[in-house]
Amino acid sequence: MLTATLPRPAEKTAIVTLILVFLCGGVLGAILMTAVHPGMHKAGQPIPVGLSVSISEWKSELDLSDEQVRQLTSILADFGRYYENLLADGNTRIVQVLTPAQRIRYQELLVKHRTKGQ
Repeated sequence: MLTATLPRPAEKTAIVTLILVFLCGGVLGAILMTAVHPGMHKAGQPIPVGLSVSISEWKSELDLSDEQVRQLTSILADFGRYYENLLADGNTRIVQVLTPAQRIRYQELLVKHRTKGQ
């Protein structure tokens, strides 16, 4: 017969620390995406890469063809969707470990941080 053992205090601390780091990373990522992402893929709008380079700048500096611009825009859009999916998956996993009261507070914190960036 197998018996489950409870984690030792050091293991509990490591688990809690890992969860907090993941939570902070998710919240920071959400804040940064809210601040940087809106309008990122609109025609003529700069697409932040390293916070200073845009597709229009790449087009002129690298002498890109219209097809290359289209491909780069598509690549960046794909990356944005991948990142959004990654954040959504992380959020789902975070919510699963929270109590109902913590989930409500967590959602409130996310809304607060999203509205702060707008």
